[in-house]
Amino acid sequence: MAGLPLLLILFLGLVLFFMFLYFVPVNLWITAVFANVKVTIGELIGMRIRKVPPGIIVNALITATKAGLQVTTSELETHYLASGNVPNVIRALISADKANISLTFKQATAIDLAGRDVFEAVQISVNPKVITTPKVAAVASDGIQLIAVARVTVRASIAQLVGGAGEDTILARVGEGIVTSIGSASSHKEVLANPDKISKLVLSRGLDAGTAFEILSIDIADVDVGENIGAKLQIDQASADLKVAEAKAEERRAMAVAVEQEMKAKAQEARAKVIEAEAKVPEAIAESFRSGNLGVMDYYRMQNIQADTDMRDSISGGGKKGSKGESKS
Repeated sequence: MAGLPLLLILFLGLVLFFMFLYFVPVNLWITAVFANVKVTIGELIGMRIRKVPPGIIVNALITATKAGLQVTTSELETHYLASGNVPNVIRALISADKANISLTFKQATAIDLAGRDVFEAVQISVNPKVITTPKVAAVASDGIQLIAVARVTVRASIAQLVGGAGEDTILARVGEGIVTSIGSASSHKEVLANPDKISKLVLSRGLDAGTAFEILSIDIADVDVGENIGAKLQIDQASADLKVAEAKAEERRAMAVAVEQEMKAKAQEARAKVIEAEAKVPEAIAESFRSGNLGVMDYYRMQNIQADTDMRDSISGGGKKGSKGESKS
């Protein structure tokens, strides 16, 4: 039983030893001392308390010191606590310093906190990047469609990385310039013969203004001939004009049919009036008999005249029928 307190003391001693090593990273302090980096034990303990990994800060500080950069522990801690990428910022500063690019620690951290890859931006500034535009379709003045693909060589502008527009804006502006250039050409053959005119015109428009890049060159990689848009538009216009003419003709035909039906209705109305007038003739004759204006002999004479007229009409019609019958026989 006497050995139990000794084991407990040893266990507690080990726990305290590992806790001391955790809160006081002696190995990092020794590494920093041999790298001629001034870091105190108190600063390392403070990092643990502030939940800042001492390894990231010390290693980044050692790298920066060996590269000749003037960076303090407080600056690195502040950037880490702001959710910054400390190792990436140090690599970007070293790369910019070796390439003679003006980049301060404040600029690098601002670019990093803005969500951009500051190390990649320095690489693009040293080694320009080529952006290939999607196919841009435009129509020349003669109505022929041309489909162009351009390659834009850009270099990152460190001073405009914070707040500057990205690659999408560059592509949109270049596409707009290609459409304008092709549209202003009098013929598609002119564009095919001199595609460099497109790149020169687009490059002269200052498309990199307000962006995070500087456009070095715009090269037309491919130009294909598309459809004859002008002819299609003319065909569509002719088809539309034909439909309008057909509609107007149908309107006139409908009006003519309406007039014809109106005339038939008027003829029927006139025929009804005639029948109505004929129906009043017997009444008029009877009234003439009653008033003495018409005698019996006058009535017979009128009947004879009417009978003679009917006979002449029948003879005339019979003669026609007979001639027809004879011709048939």
